[in-house]
Amino acid sequence: MKFGTSGLRGLSVDLKGKATALYVTAFARVLLESGRARAGDPIFVGRDFRESSPEIAATCFGALARAGFTPVDCGAVPTPALALYAMSRKAAAIMITGSHIPADRNGIKFYRPDGEIDKQDEAAISAKAAELAEGETAVDATPGRGEDAAVAVMELFCARNRALLPEQALAGLKIGVYQHSTVARDLFVEVLSHYGAEVVPLGRSENFIPVDTEAVSAETVTLLRDWAAEHRLDAIVSADGDGDRPLLADETGAPLRGDLLGLMTAIFLDAGVAVTPVTSNSGLEKAGSFSVIRTRVGSPFVIAGMNEALAEGRAKVMGFEANGGLLTASAFDVNGHSLDPLPTRDSVLPVLAVLSAAAQAKKPLSEIAGNHRLPFADADRLENFAVEKSAAVMAHLRASDANLAAFLAPIGKVAGKSDIDGLRIALEDGRIIHFRPSGNAPEMRCYVEAETPEAAKALLKQGLDLIRTWVGGVL
Repeated sequence: MKFGTSGLRGLSVDLKGKATALYVTAFARVLLESGRARAGDPIFVGRDFRESSPEIAATCFGALARAGFTPVDCGAVPTPALALYAMSRKAAAIMITGSHIPADRNGIKFYRPDGEIDKQDEAAISAKAAELAEGETAVDATPGRGEDAAVAVMELFCARNRALLPEQALAGLKIGVYQHSTVARDLFVEVLSHYGAEVVPLGRSENFIPVDTEAVSAETVTLLRDWAAEHRLDAIVSADGDGDRPLLADETGAPLRGDLLGLMTAIFLDAGVAVTPVTSNSGLEKAGSFSVIRTRVGSPFVIAGMNEALAEGRAKVMGFEANGGLLTASAFDVNGHSLDPLPTRDSVLPVLAVLSAAAQAKKPLSEIAGNHRLPFADADRLENFAVEKSAAVMAHLRASDANLAAFLAPIGKVAGKSDIDGLRIALEDGRIIHFRPSGNAPEMRCYVEAETPEAAKALLKQGLDLIRTWVGGVL
């Protein structure tokens, strides 16, 4: 088991039973020893629709009860809904989800009473788990049961989202909801219908489908384009497995990039500061009236950046990732209401912000999105790419400037590089290519920017091909 960019991740067969009991017990001990929680306090537990999630959740219930807490079963709910409810109760929470990674994997996200854990907490939990593992018989993996709070969790989250826009703000729009196996599938239908949109549910599945909103698969894009044409839709909405990363496609079925959604939501909120990782579009600094702070990839780093901005006295602080997940650190005035901070990824706010812009302008979503002049960006990854292979590639490229120049010679000349998270290389002709091993799965990711969509796709293919060729020739 290891912590990735957001939460603990691993194969489902490895996570079940003892491993879950070990890390949940470690989390409980860290909460008690740090004084962030007391014995008897509730800890809220949610899950996604993966086949392994109910069993892992049951193990959590048992471990929490034996650690002296009161486990509360929140059922299959979006991660931001769970986090919001737990924060409103000043209680910790645990979300069982592997987000967008393959169905044979799963994960656990941990929340303190004040929000998502940080990297220091991850280190403390890992250290405590190692300590507990030395006395393995003390960690009991017997499943348990929790009190029920599923309805209350969704009622609070729905109320938050029903207050974001004026009544009938989306009237006249016909919006598809790609439901697949995301826990946000019914929520999107309810909220969009509340605002007067005509909603068309699409592609509901009882089998788990891993949808990556940052590197949308060709198969998913084909589905979106076919549905957009068949139903004459104005947009299609979806999310990843645990509902914290949005997927929004325009009237042609073309997905909008997550960092564009972040930009448009920052404008909707009239943000003063936007914190975002280095993988987000390089044109953001010139695209809005807000300040941009760059971080490493992962919500804990974005949250740390937002907290630093708050500590400096900055106002209207929010954050977003290239996957579209949006976080708020400040309260924002929205539609005559004060929107409480939610410092964890949320898929619903960015979707509503962007759709409302299209509805208000009475223009196609593609035109609204096109008004924001950002470099054309694209991203993809090599799946089932062993961690050892990724490490070898990155070690080679970092070893010397000569290695990096030779590797990229078929593409262009290196003008500069950033080593904040992976390797982000600026080429002399202005294009950007960024190599980064995934923190959540055995994948090698590649992000690119260029002057045209065609140039971006070509650069993306070249970059991934270079990795395949190098690995094939060396390992």
